[in-house]
Amino acid sequence: MAKHPSRPPRERQDDSPTAEGRAGSKLIYGFHAVLARLRRDPEAVFELYVSAQRQDVRARDALKLAETARVRVIPVDAERLDGMVGTRRHQGVVARVDARRRELKLADVLDSLDENALILVLDGVQDPHNLGACLRVADAAGAHAVVAPKDRAVGLNATAVKVASGAADTVPYITVTNLARALREMQEAGIWVVGAAGEAEKTIQQIDQKVPVAWVLGAEGDGLRRLTRETCDELARIPMHGSVESLNVSVASGICLFETRRQRSI
Repeated sequence: MAKHPSRPPRERQDDSPTAEGRAGSKLIYGFHAVLARLRRDPEAVFELYVSAQRQDVRARDALKLAETARVRVIPVDAERLDGMVGTRRHQGVVARVDARRRELKLADVLDSLDENALILVLDGVQDPHNLGACLRVADAAGAHAVVAPKDRAVGLNATAVKVASGAADTVPYITVTNLARALREMQEAGIWVVGAAGEAEKTIQQIDQKVPVAWVLGAEGDGLRRLTRETCDELARIPMHGSVESLNVSVASGICLFETRRQRSI
């Protein structure tokens, strides 16, 4: 299998020219986000803030990359980081980057992964409440990214961000122009692409998920589109024991993602 991605949390806009910042900059936080930016676009990183309490391998990796790129490193305490980004989810590392540079792409996530991938792909979800709930589920399951098409799908609007309850800042939401091509890109990176489909022969428990996995779930009511379905490596269904025939996409996402976590914990 190929290299295994890691998760960059989303970016927080910060355009105020403060004493410790500058206009046109924004803050990104979490090790996967910061390490990915330092590796892929170090010239866009102005400053690196690292909690003095972090002495582990990932902190050393960030410091080494910053030193190589000649990025200013500022040791701070965790409370200051809390105040900078408005959450405790920063993992002890925050970077101030150029807001005018490009956003992280799927390739950035795939290249920065340091463990077996767990990616959620949404094929045309239209309801912002469902998107926000999917982001919350993805965060809870430790997914490395949520991927969706740019067209025929709801964007990360204010409603979705509100429903996500902070997960829009911790899980990278990546939009792609061609979803089938993005799925093939994941496959080339060694990720097993599994589509959730009610008519599938196998259940999700029968799929080996100890390998890198991307779960693909369809839109409300319509399910997976034909090309998306054909691009998946295999299909799997959630076993249903009651009278209802389908689940809300965020509920189904949670069941699939946490089945992966269950298998990997055995």
